[in-house]
Amino acid sequence: MPYVNIKLTPDGLTQDKKKVLIKAVTELLRDELGKNPASTFVIIEEVETDNWGIGGQSVTDLRAK
Repeated sequence: MPYVNIKLTPDGLTQDKKKVLIKAVTELLRDELGKNPASTFVIIEEVETDNWGIGGQSVTDLRAK
C-alpha cells in the first residue's frame, strides 16, 4: 500500500496538472514496482512560498532576488 506525499508550491499547479501527476505517479509505481493502483495513495500538498524555506530564507524572498 504505497503512500506518496508530494509537496509543491502552487505556481501553475492546475487541477488538470494534479490529475496528470496523480495518474503518472500511480502508473509509475504499478509499472516499476508492481504496486496495485487500487491501494496506491497519492497526496498533493500545496505549500505557499512564504511557508517554504531554503537556506534560512523563504522561497518568496529567494524568488524576489
